Amino acid sequence: MNVVVHRSEDRGQANHGWLQARHSFSFANYFDRTKMQFGALRVFNDDIIAPSMGFGTHPHDNMEIITIPLSGVLKHKDSMGNTEWQHVKSGEVQLMSAGTGLQHSEINGSITDELRLFQIWIMPNQKNVKPRYDQAFFKAEDRQGKLQTLVTGFSNEEKGLKIHQDAKISRIDLSKDQSYTYSLMSQNNGVYTMVISGEIVVADNSLGLRDAIGVNNVNNFSVSSKTKSELLFIEVPMF
Repeated sequence: MNVVVHRSEDRGQANHGWLQARHSFSFANYFDRTKMQFGALRVFNDDIIAPSMGFGTHPHDNMEIITIPLSGVLKHKDSMGNTEWQHVKSGEVQLMSAGTGLQHSEINGSITDELRLFQIWIMPNQKNVKPRYDQAFFKAEDRQGKLQTLVTGFSNEEKGLKIHQDAKISRIDLSKDQSYTYSLMSQNNGVYTMVISGEIVVADNSLGLRDAIGVNNVNNFSVSSKTKSELLFIEVPMF
């Protein structure tokens, strides 16, 4: 097993006033040559966006972009026909397959409350596909002690939003002193695990709030919770 541990306090930081961002990998003005990506996982941003603020219209291409609101509501519109604001709430997941290119805008949909979200970029295995937008709601009770698939590129999985990559994003909520064994979909893949909340142990590494661990060269690995914990798994091909 190959293991890399990313501590929360070691992430890149950006304070734009209206945006407080934490970068797990090199992004924008944050650069660390040892944190360029984890396999096909290129970006993992942990953002807090002030009320009514957000990102103006800007382009993307040839990237699978996944947004997971943790609290608050995101408003989105784009050049793919979503010209009116689409609301993406906590519990939902948003997907954009940027493909040949698109333009979009995203803002905090509340005038009083902060918006907290994860934004994840995964490099696709197909370039210049037709751009596509999707979103779906996922019940919290469906991940209590069991894996809940949010996004997948594997054809044998019916649930989850579909992307152009042999990758999978999933969540699980564990009770205190509960264990779970994650089995990889492919021996060519690795898994980047983010602790959304709680405390866990993976491969003898104790991890807390917003710590992350990447593992590869393994068929499965075990996670043990020291407290009630919420986890996000991102399985991607390794390069």
